[in-house]
Order: sequence, then structure tokens, then C-alpha cells
Amino acid sequence: MTASETTPQPIRRAGLIAGIALLAIAVVAGLANFGVLETLVTEGDAERTVRDLREAEGLFRYGVTGFLLAALLDVVVAWPLLVYFKPVNEGVATLAAWCRAVYGGVFIVAIAQLAAVPSLLGATGVLPAEVLSKINAFDDIWKAGLSLFALHLALLGYLAYKSRYVPRWVGVLLVIAGLGYLVDSLGVLLVPGYSLDVAMVTFVGEPVLMIWLLVKGWNVARRDARAGA
Repeated sequence: MTASETTPQPIRRAGLIAGIALLAIAVVAGLANFGVLETLVTEGDAERTVRDLREAEGLFRYGVTGFLLAALLDVVVAWPLLVYFKPVNEGVATLAAWCRAVYGGVFIVAIAQLAAVPSLLGATGVLPAEVLSKINAFDDIWKAGLSLFALHLALLGYLAYKSRYVPRWVGVLLVIAGLGYLVDSLGVLLVPGYSLDVAMVTFVGEPVLMIWLLVKGWNVARRDARAGA
């Protein structure tokens, strides 16, 4: 039995799993960030932030749980993406998977800062600035870890561009998305008071890959992987 006859089914399955996992990450992380964190946290106003957090502590806990679920899914999705792109270049696909998995670990470390906030809210003698510093620490660690995520996207973009079963324009958009995250991550580390958000403009490759995997990628892999073997 040839490789072209044995690889298509695992590739199709991995594409579907990856698409579903990426969709789940987008939903839970989006709700946690935009629906909870950005709603309850007022940048530069520690007292208002503490007041809002105390009034909606339950919602905040749900938000932290959502972030944690997204981080765990980041680790999980590394495997199906590895399987999906392994036929293109096993070494590069493995490196991309490790970047995603390690990023998920860094994200969990960042979330631990948020997880400590509820206990501070209930403690006596805790200054509002201490609570806000925990939230800022979460943001700093997360953004520093985005350098790994940026490399992951750039490597996926290379693999997509070189493959015969993913459109090359998807690969180009992934590389651009990775560069945007890299600029933001390095900006936080190297530039005091860095406030740009380049990734908000360049992130398009992420949802494009997710949608393509869900709509078409898991199906066309059967035909195109055989043709490229």
C-alpha cells in the first residue's frame, strides 16, 4: 500500500479537528477577552476596576475559565495541525506544533495572574493597585508569549504555501498575521509604553485558515494529498 493511499484519511480527520478546535478557541477567548476582561477592567483606573470586579466577580471567574479553556485548546490543536501539515515538511510542522503548545503553556502562566484576582478582592487591606498589577502582569506575559504564537503562524503559512492542498493565498495571510503578532510582542518588550496593536489589522489569516479548514480543507485534502504524494 502506498503512502498516498494511507495518508489522506488521517489528514482529512486532522483538518476537521483543527477547524473545530480553532473555532472553539475563537469563541471562548473572544468572549473572555471582549465580553469580560475589557468590560470589567478600566486601564489606569484601579479603583473603578476593583469596584466593577467586585460587582461582577462571578462573571470574572467565568472569563478566567474561558481563557484557561482557550489555552488548553491551544495545546490540543497543535496535534491535528501537525498531522495536517506533516506531509509538506515534517520538521517544520513539528516545530510549528511545539511553538503552539509552548505558547499555550505561557498563556496558562499568564492566566494564573488573573486567577489570583478573586482572592485579592476578598482580602482586607489589599490596595486596588495590587489588583490592577495582577491584570497588567497577565497582559504582559500573554503578549510576550505571542512571539511563539507569531512563529507558529509564520511556519503554518510557509507549510500552507508549499503544500498542494491549501491555497497559497491562505499561507501568505498566515505569514502576515504572524508578523503582526511578532511586531506587537517585540514592541511590548522593547518599547516603553508601546500602545500599537498591529495584530488587529493583520490577524485575518487566523480566521481564514479556520473557515477554510471547516468548509473545504478537511474534504479537499483527500484528493490533493494523493495528487501531491
